[in-house]
Amino acid sequence: MKLLERILEHNHRFVEDREFEKYETTKYPDKKLVVLSCMDTRLTELLPRAMGLRNGDAKIIKDAGATVVHPFGSVMRSILVAIYELGAEEVCVIGHHGCGMGNIDPSRTLDNMVSRGVSATTIQTIQRSGIDLHAWLRGFDCVEDSVRHSVDVIKNHPLLISGIPVHGLVIDPETGKLDLIVNGYTDQ
Repeated sequence: MKLLERILEHNHRFVEDREFEKYETTKYPDKKLVVLSCMDTRLTELLPRAMGLRNGDAKIIKDAGATVVHPFGSVMRSILVAIYELGAEEVCVIGHHGCGMGNIDPSRTLDNMVSRGVSATTIQTIQRSGIDLHAWLRGFDCVEDSVRHSVDVIKNHPLLISGIPVHGLVIDPETGKLDLIVNGYTDQ
């Protein structure tokens, strides 16, 4: 049985057994919090538990490296929607140790794309159109600096009203320990 078939089979039982009832909540975050975290699989359940969050407590945005790459990209749009439409009043950017975006090699990633079927012509065409794929795929050298940078982009965004605390933390994916990098209450 293929993965999608297993997922759909499980889902059928999940709905039939009414397991969804224990997760019922509204679209508004109870703790009025939006969290930007990495998409790392180790954080799926660990991060909310380490923060004391339950289903419905926060809007959680997952992104490679917990980074805001562009001030008008989808991550920043999601943060602004969480604040202005869904009632979030604080933001946490949470990076993690051992992140795959740390020291990522854009050339290797592009080579992997080509080896999996993306044509070199397509990559060249994109680059000739003015998109620097190496810069776009670039990661970071230091997770703490990356968190500070993303906090700075959010905090200084022209569409974000002042007074919204933007915190920066780094989690250890082995233990769940959170280290405070930026305290959004005092670093405003």
